[in-house]
Amino acid sequence: MTPRLMGVVNVTPDSFSDGGRYADTDAAVVHGRRLLADGADILDVGGESTRPGATRPLLEEELSRVVPVITRLAAEGAVVSVDTMRAAVARAALDAGAALVNDVSGGLADPDILDVVADSDATYVAMHWRGHADRMQQAASYDQPGGVVAAVCRELGDRLEAIRAAGIPDDRVVLDPGLGFAKTAEHNWALVAGLDRLAELGRPLLVGGSRKSFLGSLLADAAGTPRPVTDREAASTALTLVLAQRGVWGIRVHDVRSSRDALRVLDRVQQEER
Repeated sequence: MTPRLMGVVNVTPDSFSDGGRYADTDAAVVHGRRLLADGADILDVGGESTRPGATRPLLEEELSRVVPVITRLAAEGAVVSVDTMRAAVARAALDAGAALVNDVSGGLADPDILDVVADSDATYVAMHWRGHADRMQQAASYDQPGGVVAAVCRELGDRLEAIRAAGIPDDRVVLDPGLGFAKTAEHNWALVAGLDRLAELGRPLLVGGSRKSFLGSLLADAAGTPRPVTDREAASTALTLVLAQRGVWGIRVHDVRSSRDALRVLDRVQQEER
């Protein structure tokens, strides 16, 4: 199965990946249209930066950033996801036409978000999370037997039970290992290699590693300086191929065109093998 490509639409002034290039409604909508033309299946619209060290916007700020963008893109027929941890934002986004709620906290930041999703027909993406961006890297410790893979499986399993208890059926749940969230580079690579273990939870997987710092560390120069964010696209596309071959449900990316091209190449080879 070819994974879905979720194109990132950051409506924030402080995104690690694009530096706020799409921080106003018109720019974000144009960017979303471009991602669709490049082959995105889903547009993930977010109004809160979750880069390490980021501070949270006020609720009113987040709402004013995402709702107009979602309204316009959904009205044009796009399948839109809202990237939020807040129940109020999720509710407004669903009312505006969003079809998915992509919650990086898996319901831990605002438990009411589970009730919002349960009362809708939206898909819920629950990510592994251990704290907000300003302190999450302090929680990047996985010293128990089985390391980070076992811990993420266990903690996502706990979230899955809470999601079920809230009344969200399994067929509307997707899980995300949370690459880069309370994880070191080594943890991220271990999770990519251990996706089969995560799949044993029985739910589809969404993975987002595009342009993240573990790729920059991998591509560091001779002096140990990480590759800049703007020069990690080839590695991000390579990661798309790795994830596709591991059977994930979806891949969250910034440059949809390069990932779509890579998936077409992979699909063509697989056609010959069948």
